[in-house]
Amino acid sequence: MSHLKRPVALTRAGMVAERALRAFWPLWTVLAVALAPLIAGWQDRLPVEIFWGWAVIAVLGAAVALGWGLWRFRWPSRAAAIDRLDRSLPGRPVSALLDAQATGRGDIGSEALWAAHLKRMRARSDHAAPARPDLRLAARDPFGLRYIALLFLVVALLFGSVWRVGSVVGMTPGGGGALAEGPVWEGWIEPPAHTGLPSLYLADQPPGPLAVPENSRITVRLYGEIGALTLSETVSGRTEDLPAASDASQSFIVTRDGRIAISGPGGAAWDVTVTPDAAPEIAVAGPLETEGLGQMTLPFRASDDHGVVSGTARIALDVEAVERRHGLATEWQAREPIVVDLPMPYSGARDEVEEVLAGDFSQHPFANLPVRITLQATDAAEQTGESGPYPTTLPGRRFFQPLARAVAEQRRDLLWSKQNAARVRDVLRAVSHRPEGLFRDRSTYLRLRVALRRLDTAAGAPGGLSDAAQAEIAQALWDLAVQLEDGTLADARERLRRAQERLAEAMREGATPDEIAELMDELRAATDDYLRMLAENAEPGESGLDQPQTGQNEGMQVTQDELQALMDRIQELMEEGRMAEAAELMEQLNRMMENLRVTQGEGGGGPQTPGQRSMQDLQDTLRGQQDLSDEAFRDLQDRFNGRQPGQRGQSPGRQPGAGQPGDNGPPQDGQPQPGQQGGDGQGDMRGSLADRQQALRDELERQRGALPRLDGESADRARGALDRAEGAMDEAERALRSDDLAGAIDRQAEAMEALREGVRELGRALAENGEPQPGQGEARGGTGAETGPGRRDPLGRDMGSNGRMGTEDSLLGDGDVARRAEELLDEIRRRAGERERPQSERDYLERLLDLF
Repeated sequence: MSHLKRPVALTRAGMVAERALRAFWPLWTVLAVALAPLIAGWQDRLPVEIFWGWAVIAVLGAAVALGWGLWRFRWPSRAAAIDRLDRSLPGRPVSALLDAQATGRGDIGSEALWAAHLKRMRARSDHAAPARPDLRLAARDPFGLRYIALLFLVVALLFGSVWRVGSVVGMTPGGGGALAEGPVWEGWIEPPAHTGLPSLYLADQPPGPLAVPENSRITVRLYGEIGALTLSETVSGRTEDLPAASDASQSFIVTRDGRIAISGPGGAAWDVTVTPDAAPEIAVAGPLETEGLGQMTLPFRASDDHGVVSGTARIALDVEAVERRHGLATEWQAREPIVVDLPMPYSGARDEVEEVLAGDFSQHPFANLPVRITLQATDAAEQTGESGPYPTTLPGRRFFQPLARAVAEQRRDLLWSKQNAARVRDVLRAVSHRPEGLFRDRSTYLRLRVALRRLDTAAGAPGGLSDAAQAEIAQALWDLAVQLEDGTLADARERLRRAQERLAEAMREGATPDEIAELMDELRAATDDYLRMLAENAEPGESGLDQPQTGQNEGMQVTQDELQALMDRIQELMEEGRMAEAAELMEQLNRMMENLRVTQGEGGGGPQTPGQRSMQDLQDTLRGQQDLSDEAFRDLQDRFNGRQPGQRGQSPGRQPGAGQPGDNGPPQDGQPQPGQQGGDGQGDMRGSLADRQQALRDELERQRGALPRLDGESADRARGALDRAEGAMDEAERALRSDDLAGAIDRQAEAMEALREGVRELGRALAENGEPQPGQGEARGGTGAETGPGRRDPLGRDMGSNGRMGTEDSLLGDGDVARRAEELLDEIRRRAGERERPQSERDYLERLLDLF
């Protein structure tokens, strides 16, 4: 057994540790909980009674835990250690070595077998490892009390000091006088939290010069006989409620340079220099830039020794720099400056901050007026720093449409001063005196008249124009200006014309690069929509358009790439400031687009199928509804202008109920005809419009019943759109009979929109079901529309069968396909290598090469 002495001893030591841990873990827990407050220094802050109560409880708890541990602890014997070691080995070889041969003694074979067995067990136990002790206490401490106590102790060690336990001696009777070294003191310097600096132990600081952050708190405690140590200081600036120099505990804030001295045995003195907390600095870091429709960006830079907490931007009107003329010549209505918060980083250091102030103030009364922007930064000490005033013009939305610009200018004048109310009213009335040809749709005109009526009412109220009415009318004028500028155009041709006008106006006014890019994008989109409209409306068998003419009246084809290149050149010239050349190219583009016209195909003999007949009838109903809505709008105009509806006079050859578009045939039996009713003329007109609306609704109901049987989602959407149109017509009729012209016009607009959707979806449904649409001109034999080189879209491309875009012919022709593909790849490589081409084009060519 000599070879097992070391494993047995180690196993026995592990058993001692295991049993001691299980028996005395409550004692260690109580000691940790009792020492943690002492290390943290609670005894220096709590009353003596509470401290001694805590001490008594801790002593009693420790005594109970010690007694319980002694009662549970048993010293392990050597036999127990051998047994645990034996059980940890496979086959229990130690027990075999301790056994004796029971049978076969004297038998040579039996004894030889027993000797071999002992040799094998000896070999198995030669390298036996000590048995591991079981130090787990989870079953005995299910609530983890030992870990809680350990946490308290670790936190106390981190934020306290073991030396603070010695202060307990001074709290015992006569303990202060029993100190072998006599009176002692200790102190701490706690810088402000926002500095992030650590606390300093005053006794560790060598006497002499001492730099302390401003507003640091110094705490000093004196122990021993009262009066043996005294404290004097001149750094707090205190003049009232001064404590005695011999007080055991003193605390004060460092506000200025001075001296701190502790007089007595072991005393020291320091010449304190206050490190001031610097105020933050902030400044504009770059020029103000305008993005999009009046959004501004202003970069700024802020810094502070301990970090910037927040910041604001103050935007005040620079009244002296305003050009005082027209509506701005009156005394201005003082307004509070705009104050917005500056953006700050969410994380990381804030001692150096570089950010961008972004905002949209296009609707504010200061927009497009000179202002002064002042930036302010604040640190954690609530100190502020300001930048110098930054003079600039507050960005606002620019309007290029003349009428929209006029409305926006009057809105600005109204917000400038309430005294401009009469002037704004007169100017807007003069602008809208003759609305024909000025307003593209009736809704904008009505909105202007409503705003004028509100302005009249509010300005004539007792006390004049109120702030709420001023803000409400200004918002209405802003919405009207935006609608006039952006518009809700009915077709792509009107949108193209509007984009051309806005771009031409921008050339004259000197637009910014961002505005130029936005207007060019709008022009490109409008051009694409216009060309698509021409292609969709081109008739089979015809070219679909009158080609642009040269000076010799020779036909020419325009490709989409050529149009795109021309618009790119216009944008480039505008950005370079060469407005004259850009205007010349713009005029050339306008002439080219004006010469693109859709021509109607000859022949065809009208619709030949139920689907074609339904399409034609729905289009006639749509035109009739449009005419009826226009007449209701003219009546509403007459009412605003103080005339009786119907006093404008009839156009030559147009009489209500006489087969004009919108009547959809003669009136039904029993329905009153215009001009034949007695009584009030206004009531006659209302009844006439309502009866015509009813006739249109009845006709639409008949057309819905005559629709061909079509399958597919397009057919379902077409039927749903016609249902909505009939419902809107019914509501418009009720509004007309109740003399609500404005409500009737809104419902008629909904009906027209639903009718347009119904016509579009019906056309798709006819195409999906293989039935030709009106104008596609199927041949007698029932074959599809004829194809050929004469049928081209506005870009000169061949059109496919059934009037669809594209062609079924091979794009590579009848030649060698492989050779043609190689030529195309060579051309793409050549163009991709030309450095003068735009980067976007070269990137596109590189992507093509990657694909092939």
